[in-house]
Amino acid sequence: MVYFQFVFAAITLILIAGALLGRMNFHAWMIFVPLWLTFSYTITAYSIWCPTGWLYKKGIIDYSGGYVIHLSSGVAGFTAAFWVGPRTNKDRERFPPNNILLMLAGAGLLWMGWTGFNGGDPYTVSVDASLAVLNTHVCTATSLLVWLLLDIIFFGKPSVIGAIQGMITGLVCITPAAGVVQGWAAIIMGMLSGSIPWYTMMVLHKKISFLKHVDDTMAIFHTHAIAGSLGGILTGIFAEPKLCRIFYLVPEWEHYIGLLNGFHNNRAGAGFKQLGVQLLGILFVVFTNVIMTSIICVVIKFVVPLRLSEEQLSTGDDAIHGEEAYALWGDGEKYQSRHNSFYTADQEIPQSTKSAGAGGQVEMA
Repeated sequence: MVYFQFVFAAITLILIAGALLGRMNFHAWMIFVPLWLTFSYTITAYSIWCPTGWLYKKGIIDYSGGYVIHLSSGVAGFTAAFWVGPRTNKDRERFPPNNILLMLAGAGLLWMGWTGFNGGDPYTVSVDASLAVLNTHVCTATSLLVWLLLDIIFFGKPSVIGAIQGMITGLVCITPAAGVVQGWAAIIMGMLSGSIPWYTMMVLHKKISFLKHVDDTMAIFHTHAIAGSLGGILTGIFAEPKLCRIFYLVPEWEHYIGLLNGFHNNRAGAGFKQLGVQLLGILFVVFTNVIMTSIICVVIKFVVPLRLSEEQLSTGDDAIHGEEAYALWGDGEKYQSRHNSFYTADQEIPQSTKSAGAGGQVEMA
């Protein structure tokens, strides 16, 4: 249980990093991680998931982290990106993936891993866990297809990047609802998660100046904050009381009644109350993360710069560490690492080492 929760916390920070790629000072990031984990993530996780948390007591439904992980990371990443500032214009204008095949491999691992992400939350093999796994895949597949269809309709062609974005928004949207909604609801959620975040990313983002001003590198705001909020709201609409009681292990109770079920069973008041609690949870997570992330970023600025210098930015955020994933001849020499070579700066490299290695390729120490 402890390890499971630790991994959830780690995932949330990795998502935040996606909004800050390409310009944040690594030392500042090392300070940010423990501070944000302690003063932001812990607050929302406790409030929503702990039986003594105030939102838990109100009956909020967050099956596997739509609020705690995805909404939190989307809002915190966007807020931190505002404080850190944008990448260079060159990087913002053209930022293609460096390897489509690796991107697909990572997406596949992510989708597979989400089986444990959602299916593991009951902490046991059960009907509830099985339904969570099934709904996760159904919603995700639907979302991916809807995103591709919208790309085809409006841009004339599908894309791998679009497919992966649709996959991610489907996974995020179903997360708060995975084991507490029926299969038909998962399909509807997939249709909405493949279209609403698509609209905010492809249309609204280009029209709202503030969204354009903040450089969210991997569009975490749209794929996680928007999709996570959408999933939380739809959970309040589609939640099935019997499934909720299996997961939350409570007897007949006034909470955990989706709006549609409330209408069906003449308990519309309870359904509206559940929807209200879901909306309250969104407001709480947004407020907490905006305030705490801003305070943390401002405090860090007094210790180390949040952002790399312009000279370092022109070199590249990987090259300044003396390493590059795809290094061409001479790349990154200015900040070449002294820890990955047998030779010191003032030692002459033997000619035999400089010349030909295996296969006749020129090697550099």
